[in-house]
Amino acid sequence: MSSTRAAVVLGASGSVGSALIKELIRCGAFGIIVTLVRRSQPDQVREAREAGVELREPFIVEQMDAAGLESATLTVIQSLKGDVVGMSVLGIGAGTAKIPIEVHRDVDVGLNAAFARGLKASGRVQHLVFMSAVGADPNAATTGSGAAGMPRYARVKGEAEEAVKANGPTVVSIFRPAMIIGSQHTPWLLEKLLPLFSWITPSNFRSITTMQIARAMVATALHTPASSDVYHYREMMTLNQ
Repeated sequence: MSSTRAAVVLGASGSVGSALIKELIRCGAFGIIVTLVRRSQPDQVREAREAGVELREPFIVEQMDAAGLESATLTVIQSLKGDVVGMSVLGIGAGTAKIPIEVHRDVDVGLNAAFARGLKASGRVQHLVFMSAVGADPNAATTGSGAAGMPRYARVKGEAEEAVKANGPTVVSIFRPAMIIGSQHTPWLLEKLLPLFSWITPSNFRSITTMQIARAMVATALHTPASSDVYHYREMMTLNQ
């Protein structure tokens, strides 16, 4: 692999993150992939090696904090050559209904903002590809359940979007999937039933697979848009073509 193009990925251990790493490897355009993770992902490292791609895990931290993540992000980028893109699919995938909003914010808002600051501070990264969720709204209610699809969940996701735009690179591509098929957090029954009703489901709320999200994210990473934008189901499917 001769490409000096590199991707720095946050959240690689999750379902969408795993699909994202597979797609980055498969597309063949990224000679180096750097993941900032809490625990090593040996299967990803092996898959990359077999494809002739270098996957680095320079910082393994069980308890990731904002200051440490920002510093690690900056250090990683300074070690890279060529074009660098930042990609984040980090977020609490399950249990948000049972945790205080402050805990949810610490991860989804705080850590993503720190990652964005590190990207910007490097002076090398012009584009952040960021996964949020359908319905994200920084003005939604903070009361009630924090479960996915509820106002409090939408509030945190909206705040995360605003944080990465305010602290990150010039261009931020925001992806807002609805129900994710292939996620370890999606009930299997919903995975089977939802596609059957796609014909009556508003396009923004149609279910989408982890790999379809990953392909759309990588498509924008390969060709940086002229400006920041938001991508829902229809736009993501167009990018899959």
